Amino acid sequence: MTAHPELPGLIADPDTLADREHTWPVSASSEEFSNPYLGLGVDTIVDPDGESHSRVVVKPHGAVGILAIDDDDRVLLVEQYRHPVRHRVVEIPAGTLDVEGEDARDAAVRELAEEADVVAGTWDQTLRLFATPGYSSEVWTVFRVAGLRPVPDGERTERLAEEADMQQWWLPFDTAVDAVLDGRIADGMTVAAVLAEQVRRTRS
Repeated sequence: MTAHPELPGLIADPDTLADREHTWPVSASSEEFSNPYLGLGVDTIVDPDGESHSRVVVKPHGAVGILAIDDDDRVLLVEQYRHPVRHRVVEIPAGTLDVEGEDARDAAVRELAEEADVVAGTWDQTLRLFATPGYSSEVWTVFRVAGLRPVPDGERTERLAEEADMQQWWLPFDTAVDAVLDGRIADGMTVAAVLAEQVRRTRS
């Protein structure tokens, strides 16, 4: 490894730099809250110098997102009320893994049908993201899908609560990129999915 010639830090090897599994010992752990959607615990971790630190860990089941693009290069977006941020948020179809250990693709198939009345013929996993690794164990898995067709009327899900007045929008992909870059779309999973798709297109 080589030091940066002018600034703190080392010059990275682009072929080997990556997230890697690693853990500090946990000397104590307590569960403070639990419901069907997530748990909240407090871990006491021990650093390499032997010092103990208390860390709150939010433990959702995980989530999936679907970047669905039609034959005319329009991306599917949904708009719904998100109470914690007090906004109607524009985002790709997404949802949680309802059962711990649920397969991500199975959950994504379900969420696309439930939120947008759409099924897809082709599925490609494009991203795996840590949602907020400073305090949450949640992992997001994003799929790019095509070969879209509607769910038959009689098989559609009745949407409830915040999803009851959910809107579905089809936006030209290039316009979606602009909306991300100028801040009109701010949902983290959606931003990542759209920009990753844009980068892939420039490299193909």
